[in-house]
Amino acid sequence: MMDLDSIVDTESEMQDLEEVVMGLIINSGQARSLAYSALKKAKEGDFDQARAVMAQSRMALNEAHLIQTKLIEEDQGEGKTKVSLVLVHAQDHLMTSMLARELIAELIELHEKIK
Repeated sequence: MMDLDSIVDTESEMQDLEEVVMGLIINSGQARSLAYSALKKAKEGDFDQARAVMAQSRMALNEAHLIQTKLIEEDQGEGKTKVSLVLVHAQDHLMTSMLARELIAELIELHEKIK
């Protein structure tokens, strides 16, 4: 006989994971988008605004990183979290956002030195 309670729990867990994954994608995407906006400000010579936008980018990235940390803590290295293509996609977003921020910070610094 099928355990209906476990099906409901599984569906609820899947929805919770989807919400967490979307939070990861949204926040990391926001961090990357803000970083590129900061680079645009630096190209225009507005370095104060570039730094301010990079600070906003850092806050969005921190939020994404907190979500990632929560996922890791819940999994405890035991494979509890179901790995889906969307979760892998979210992780890709986070990692590319982190890399973009690092490179953009360097580019902003170079633009400032050139000016």
